[in-house]
Amino acid sequence: MFKLSSLNLNGIRSATSKGLEAWLEQMRPDCICVQEVKAQAPDVQGKFEALSGLSGHFHFAEKKGYSGVGIYTRHAPSDVRVGFGNPEFDAEGRYVELRFDTPQRKLSLISCYFPSGSSGEERQQAKFRFLDQIYPHLMQLKAEREFVLCGDVNIAHQEIDLKNWKGNLKNSGFLPEERAWMTRLLNEGGVVDVYRQLHPDATDAAYTWWSNRGQAYAKNVGWRLDYHLATPALAAHAKQAAIFKEVKFSDHAPVTIDYAFDF
Repeated sequence: MFKLSSLNLNGIRSATSKGLEAWLEQMRPDCICVQEVKAQAPDVQGKFEALSGLSGHFHFAEKKGYSGVGIYTRHAPSDVRVGFGNPEFDAEGRYVELRFDTPQRKLSLISCYFPSGSSGEERQQAKFRFLDQIYPHLMQLKAEREFVLCGDVNIAHQEIDLKNWKGNLKNSGFLPEERAWMTRLLNEGGVVDVYRQLHPDATDAAYTWWSNRGQAYAKNVGWRLDYHLATPALAAHAKQAAIFKEVKFSDHAPVTIDYAFDF
């Protein structure tokens, strides 16, 4: 089995202070994709370059304490791609891709952090621009190679993906345009929502993010914002999924999926 996890850290220094490394030692994933590192290269060097025997590869934001993604892996990649070719969003540290190529296979693992539009209309428009740019990139990638994109997509796709869907119809993360983008990616684009493939009807158990306001976490008033999005051939190898909620490293929970293929 190839065990692949994804987690929005909400700050690598914060998450590691709350037991992340002990969990990694217990779970022993082959790879974990992380988002919202909220650090720059000097902050990581000598401290977070490796976690629990996994080597890290990063795309840091230019702005300090903001965004940033990474992939920690047990296997050495054949290539590392930082950014997806869009200057606006590459400056924000939102995309890192590790390639594992052999004569028999072209495989990419991607950690991606989609923008949030919850802070206001300006960021919502940036989110729409990001969706417009990342879609053709993923379609081009899919035409050339197999991939799994792990990340905080900041979109709850269906009504079963959040607790209070009726009250969030006009809120960022559940807007009709965002949900339509996801539907297009899965239907027309042919990319697979791997968790939903394994658990098509899960509701409360599927949530991966909780607001820090009120008692959202204690009451499980959550959203499913974190995904494994895979090409069909890779998605077909997915055997089991787990969302770990026993320890709170972040305002997100890690999503781990076991894939039955030999690395």
